Amino acid sequence: MLQYLKKYPFSLCVILAILYLSFFTPPKTNLGEIPGFDKFAHTAMYGGLCLVIWFEYLRSHRSLNATKMCIWGFIAPILMSGVIELMQACTENRSGEWLDFYANSLGAVLAALIGLNVLLPWMWRK
Repeated sequence: MLQYLKKYPFSLCVILAILYLSFFTPPKTNLGEIPGFDKFAHTAMYGGLCLVIWFEYLRSHRSLNATKMCIWGFIAPILMSGVIELMQACTENRSGEWLDFYANSLGAVLAALIGLNVLLPWMWRK
């Protein structure tokens, strides 16, 4: 477990931040009135998480294990988001929504595309 803390400290921090943000009661703001803002935030959170995972993986490995990255940099965050949405449906102050799950998944897809096509070539050139 300690090796993961050393290799993936920012990824673990982002996961903890997402868990916190997913269950705290948000303050009332005008941002909720902006159409699609919530879905953009979901896409950004999970896209950001997956990009951080990609970055930390590529920083600490000299070869790409596609299976590992598919599982940990793509499938695991999507599954985590699904579990969180189901858990939110069981709370009084949050609601689980399919559209949130789709936005989370879109963030993971976009991050995988950026990871493969931008981060991978950039990191391995250095």
